[in-house]
Amino acid sequence: MIPDRIRWAVEVVDPRPAERLLEIGCGPGVAAALVCARLTTGRLTAVDRSEVAVARTRRRNAEHLESGRLEVVRSELDTLDVTGVDKAFSVNVNVFWTTAATRELAALHRALRPGGRLYLLYGTGPGDGGRVIRTVAEAVAAHGFTDVRELSSPSGSGISART
Repeated sequence: MIPDRIRWAVEVVDPRPAERLLEIGCGPGVAAALVCARLTTGRLTAVDRSEVAVARTRRRNAEHLESGRLEVVRSELDTLDVTGVDKAFSVNVNVFWTTAATRELAALHRALRPGGRLYLLYGTGPGDGGRVIRTVAEAVAAHGFTDVRELSSPSGSGISART
């Protein structure tokens, strides 16, 4: 069973067949499977700092790895060296609201192509009155992202922004 928050997140990101995407915190690889199913010539780089998560993502998505649509990398986000990404996204990655995430947001700004989109998504609606999402939105804007928008649905909330 695929959690509603993951389905919602993939719908929000709306991967196009030829896009280059980056998933931050790929966990067990559920979102990666949904994204890669939409790609033809595009590619997803899924990153997680956990060796267990990387192994689970690779097992779940063996066919996508073999096809070249997926690359799975064990790395801290702030040391990741990726560029030319059309869209980057995360689901329930807490570094963006529990810390200033200065190095992480700088890495994402470098990774995204000019005009690229960033989506930082969470699996619950704004039950705290939107405080978490406002905190994330303010941090993203302070790090040079533009067109920062708050997103909300019964399945999740988050922000989108542009480089």
